[in-house]
Amino acid sequence: MNSIKTTAENRIESLFSRKENEVLSVFTTAGFPELNDTLPVMEALQEAGVDMIELGMPFSDPLADGPVIQQSSMKAIANGMRLQVLFDQLEGFRSKIHIPIVLMGYVNTVMQYGIEAFCNRCAALEIDGVILPDLPHYEYETIYKPHFEAAGLHNVFLVSPQTSEERIKILDDSTRGFLYLVSSASTTGSDKVVTNTETYLQRIKAMGLKSKTLVGFNIKDASSFQLACTYSNGAIIGSAFIKSLHGQGSIKDRVARFVRTIKRKTQE
Repeated sequence: MNSIKTTAENRIESLFSRKENEVLSVFTTAGFPELNDTLPVMEALQEAGVDMIELGMPFSDPLADGPVIQQSSMKAIANGMRLQVLFDQLEGFRSKIHIPIVLMGYVNTVMQYGIEAFCNRCAALEIDGVILPDLPHYEYETIYKPHFEAAGLHNVFLVSPQTSEERIKILDDSTRGFLYLVSSASTTGSDKVVTNTETYLQRIKAMGLKSKTLVGFNIKDASSFQLACTYSNGAIIGSAFIKSLHGQGSIKDRVARFVRTIKRKTQE
């Protein structure tokens, strides 16, 4: 099959091989703020120095997402964003975007498109990975894994404070690219503070996992980014970035301004 890629070509692995810490990944919703803003936002993120982009596939019932990302997803759907539209927008995007791209969404979206067709299209477009929070580990290992591997797609699993050490080790063996460390039991962008977040991250770090790790959920400024980097290889920022897209100026200016605030301490 022409779309088969080797794991050595995966940009996620290349990123972590050259950058061990302070990896900054930013989540943005495809088709938001406007339908055709997908690529301009991605280009602006790359230009601003972001290491990886998590590109949200809008879904009508995004259970793991907080209100900010839910609203951006609803707006994108109202704009006309669908998975096929996204794939059409991404056609040829690798001529401009060189950093790793990870699609984030829900199993229903992928199943409706067709798992093999989805993986093949991702391979053709040179997408690097996928995050599907509601994809059961057992189903991935027993049904879907061959399609992901044939397409060179890294499937990223999530770990939460409630995940047992036994299961963390299982997910560590199964994930490709990195483990997504959910920093709390709440949804993305929540103001709910979990007092033992730092203890949880210390516990994960002490396990000596083979996978690289990125912390997500409630990473919103330079301080929370630096805290995440103390215990992991970096962090994923979503809701705070989506909020910044409502600011003044061009998309390029809004994105650059936001990224500067996150990387402020690393640049001092």
